Amino acid sequence: MPIQRLDHYSIRTSKLDECRKFYVDVLSLEVGERPPFKFPGLWLYNEGRAVVHIIGFDANDPKSLREYLGDRPAEEMNGTGSLDHVAFTATGLAEMRERLSRHGIAFTERTVPNLMLHQVFVKDPNGVTIELNYAASEA
Repeated sequence: MPIQRLDHYSIRTSKLDECRKFYVDVLSLEVGERPPFKFPGLWLYNEGRAVVHIIGFDANDPKSLREYLGDRPAEEMNGTGSLDHVAFTATGLAEMRERLSRHGIAFTERTVPNLMLHQVFVKDPNGVTIELNYAASEA
C-alpha cells in the first residue's frame, strides 16, 4: 500500500488559546468539526481538510488524554524534538509578512537556490517550526 500524502500533524499543548490565535489569526486556518473527545482540543482546516490537530493538555485533568494517547512528560511538549519543521505551500507573501509583523511574531526568510522557492520560517506558541513556501517571484 503506497503512501499517498501527509494527512495532518498533531501538537500536544497546554497553550490551547495561544495555538488557536496563531493558527487561525496568523496562518488563516479555520477551526472545524472535531470528534467529541474527552479532552480539549481543536481541529484546524485548510480548504476543507483538517491539517493540524491541537491536542489540549489540562494539568488539572490529565486522565482522559492519558487514556486516549498515552502519557508524555511535560518537558517533551515543547519544540519539534527530532522533527525539524512542518511545511506548507502558500501564496500571499506580502500579506503574511504584514500579518506576522502585526502580531509581533519573529520570522526568518530565505530563497532556495535553483528551486524558485522563497521560504518563511516561524515558530508556533509551542516552539514548533513552521515553514511557509512561496514562489520566489513573490519575494
